[in-house]
Parts: sequence; C-alpha cells; structure tokens
Amino acid sequence: MRQWGSGETEDGARTRWLPLQKPGPSRNRVQAMRKAKPGSYAEAGVSIAAGNALVRAIAPLARATARPGAAAELGGFGGVFDLRAAGFEDPLLVAATDGVGTKLKLAQALGAHDGIGQDLVAMCVNDLVVTGAEPLFFLDYFACGQLDAAVAERVVASIARACSAAGVALIGGETAEMPGMYAPGIYDLAGFAVGAVERGRQLDSARVEVGDVLLGLASSGAHSNGFSLIRRLAEGHRPEAPAPFDPAQTLGAALLVPTRLYVRPLLPLARAGAVKALAHITGGGLLENVPRVLPEGARAHIDAGSWALPPLFDWLRSEGALPPHELARTFNCGIGMVAVVAAERASDVAAQLRAAGETVHAIGRIGAGPRGCEVCGPAGAWGAAAAWSAVHDG
Repeated sequence: MRQWGSGETEDGARTRWLPLQKPGPSRNRVQAMRKAKPGSYAEAGVSIAAGNALVRAIAPLARATARPGAAAELGGFGGVFDLRAAGFEDPLLVAATDGVGTKLKLAQALGAHDGIGQDLVAMCVNDLVVTGAEPLFFLDYFACGQLDAAVAERVVASIARACSAAGVALIGGETAEMPGMYAPGIYDLAGFAVGAVERGRQLDSARVEVGDVLLGLASSGAHSNGFSLIRRLAEGHRPEAPAPFDPAQTLGAALLVPTRLYVRPLLPLARAGAVKALAHITGGGLLENVPRVLPEGARAHIDAGSWALPPLFDWLRSEGALPPHELARTFNCGIGMVAVVAAERASDVAAQLRAAGETVHAIGRIGAGPRGCEVCGPAGAWGAAAAWSAVHDG
C-alpha cells in the first residue's frame, strides 16, 4: 500500500515524491536528552580531582629517586636533567622505550600491581646499558579507562623502586584517563628512558672478534616476553594453585616474577672496557638478539647444554610440545643478558659478575661465518630426543 504523498493524490492528481518523515522527538523528550548529556568532565568519566590526588601521592615516590643531575620533582611541564652535574663532559645521549606487553593482563587479573613497574623500567634501562650508557632518567605513561588511584599508586611505587635500584631518576610521567578506550580495571603502560655515554666509549660491534667468549647472565624468569604464548599454555591451570614446576609458589607468582635489572653489575665493566658487547635477551630470544651486536663475519655459537633449562621453561616446553627452535626464538630460556668478552678476560669478568650477585654461565663463543646465531644442544637438552641445532642468520 502506498503512503500518502507517494506519487498520486486521492483523486489521481500527480504530486512530487516526498520522503517519509519520522515524527520528531517531543519537547519533553528533547529536554530529557539534553539533561542526559554530561555537564562536567567528571560526568564524562574523567576525574581531575583523582588525577591531582594521584600526583600528590606519587610525588614523594619520585622525589626518592633523585640523583646527581635531577631533583625528580613532579608537576612541571617537562623534566629537566643536568648532564654536567651528572659528571659528563662530552656525552652521547641514548634513548629507549618499551612496554610490558600482555604480562599486564595476568597482573591485572590477579590484582598483582606491585612488581609490574620493575618490568617496565628494566625493559628500558637494560636496553640502555647494552650500549655502555648510564641510564639517567625515566618517564612513564599510565593509560586507563577509569582511574583507580590506589592501583595507579601501587604501579608507580613499583616503577620508583626499580628506578632507585637502577640509579635512575623518575622525572615525570603521564596519567591518561580515557573513558571508552579501555574497559574498567584495565590499564596499559609505556616507559621511556634516557642515558648517556662519553663519546668514543659506547659499546657496539666494532670490537667483537672471532674467539671471543659468550657469558650468559641468568634471568629471573620469563621477564616480559612471550606472554601471549605463555597465557595460552597456562590455560586450564589455576594461577592461584601451586606452580606445577615449583610447588613452593603459585603459578601466577612464578609467571609474574619481575624482569631482572642488570645495570649496576654491568655498567662498571662496560666503563672499564672489560666487555666488548652486550645483548639484552628479549623478544626473539637468544637466536635473534645476540646477532644484533655482532659485526659481519662473526657468528655466535651457543651450547644449550652449558646451563640447565629452568623448570619454568621446561614446563612451557612440555605444555606446548615446543621444539628447541621455538624456545630459542621466543623465550630467554634462563639467560637474560649475554656479554661478549675476550677469551683471556672471561674468567675475571665472570668472577666480578658473580661477586655482584649474578649467576653466570660460559655459554658459547664467537666463530667465523655469516652474521647470525646457532644454538645447539645434545640429545636430552630442552626435551629433544636427538642432538639439535637452531639457526638464525642476519
């Protein structure tokens, strides 16, 4: 049936086409709609008062990280660092940024916010020290849908503790409350660190040569990489239950052990020229990170039988039936940092690192060949039935 005005009048006269019009909202309805709109920033979901309260709460935490060059006072538009006061004469600045990845999802699900800040700091400052740079200052970015000041304070307190442990000043940050961008209870983190090294004293691949020894510094756990796979492999296991590989702690606690900070034990050795290069073992594992500090014509040969695969990684291997190659390019497999040292200095450097509290293994050497890395293991190593080799070129 045609609607009135669809082409003809009742007596057959032609009319023009008219679009169908829906009845407009009543006056009362319009007034109600207007009343439903937020009348303030707080009603839109952003609490300036809560943000200001958080700044007041974390200011003493940041102030406690003060060091030569920075007072670590919050509240200004930008953080200031005095390189001369820090003792530098002709410095090169080195910058790094990183996040924590999906390890955050596990931390948030368990309400475990007191260690995740160390993950954030460590992922940045460990990247700085491999260049020979002294990490100087740090800034954080905390983003959420609705600010829970108590949670945010715990996270920032963890960041501040890690900054103090690494000798870094926390000179600023950003708290972004963005309703609609994140679900309730969810937050994301990003970190930014800047360091400095005197010109000509930075670490790079130039000094690495055939015959150098690879020293592996033990990791504290999975650190902050591979968690998209780890969370899948842990499905079906209760995080509050004892860890299958370590009944003395819960599975959740074992997975959330913070990333190890390597700055203090490595920086003196880098400054003294005792190490030629350093590789932070993050995403890409041993296979892909070690070649990043090698020159053309140098190939890393790593013996997977030179240290015991930690129980955490052996459990992950078993849960996912992961082959050695997948382990070597996904996880740190118990080695969080690799130092390249001259063969004649390897014993002395290892002794100094152990004296500084590190667990150290001689895990391989530098040979001639296309730039890359080979991780080899005998039968039984990393669950393999036969001898194996995992290779990455480039």
